[in-house]
Amino acid sequence: MKTVAIVGTGLIGASFGLALRKAGFAGAIVGVSSEPAIAEALAAGAIDCGMPLGQAVPQADLVFLSQTIGRIIDVIRHLDPLVRPGALVTDAGSTKCEIVDTALQHISRCQFLGGHPLAGKERRGAAAADADLYRDRVWALTPADPSELQTPAAREFRAWLGRIGAQTVILDPDEHDRVVAMTSHLPQLASTALAAALEERFGTEGSPLAAGPGLSGATRLALSSYEVWRDILATNAVHVDGALAVYIQELEHIRDNLRTRRLQEEFERAGAFAGRLRRTG
Repeated sequence: MKTVAIVGTGLIGASFGLALRKAGFAGAIVGVSSEPAIAEALAAGAIDCGMPLGQAVPQADLVFLSQTIGRIIDVIRHLDPLVRPGALVTDAGSTKCEIVDTALQHISRCQFLGGHPLAGKERRGAAAADADLYRDRVWALTPADPSELQTPAAREFRAWLGRIGAQTVILDPDEHDRVVAMTSHLPQLASTALAAALEERFGTEGSPLAAGPGLSGATRLALSSYEVWRDILATNAVHVDGALAVYIQELEHIRDNLRTRRLQEEFERAGAFAGRLRRTG
């Protein structure tokens, strides 16, 4: 692998560039993004130069799509005439079915391998990029067929993921989307709903009692950008709807048992799970 093209040089893309450099990658790293984003990524040392998509992709051995899901899907539809045979196209999208299906329809001259690094920050942009963002974090790979993991390009990519410290997990695209609907998308919507409910109750001034760390932690995800989450939720609506149904059912169960000992069982069950999560996270 001699040249990497990072399409979308925000936090995720720029952190990938920094991680490759720290892991010893000596080839060229080319960025494709807006002029301000390219300037920020250059200043961070995440890329060597910026180019238009039509110039960057033909020379790349690895094309890393790290934009919003809608933009990833749009770029995939235009990549095939540009890619070099033997190259690998991968992505960082938070949902996989629609992205993988689009790639199957539109990319034939090289390989596509869906990916999702489960890492991030509240801050966006290359200025917040971190070479260790992916260290000890799960990086899901979602091949349409398991044999896709055995190609030379996929093997080399997985080797680099190991060098940057990521822990690769292999999932079917639909299984990936079903799992993240519960583990990622539901927490986001729960945090958003809580903050929206409190704003409706207390208004923009808030409450003098709303200063505790518990509430701050519970509403942290409500700071997330709708621009990012719009595409995530739209491309995983079926699984998110199912996750919300499970959550609403649990809330109804808690409401029905506010004065019974069954609520203690929920606290104990939830506490045990939260403890396991922190021991393994």
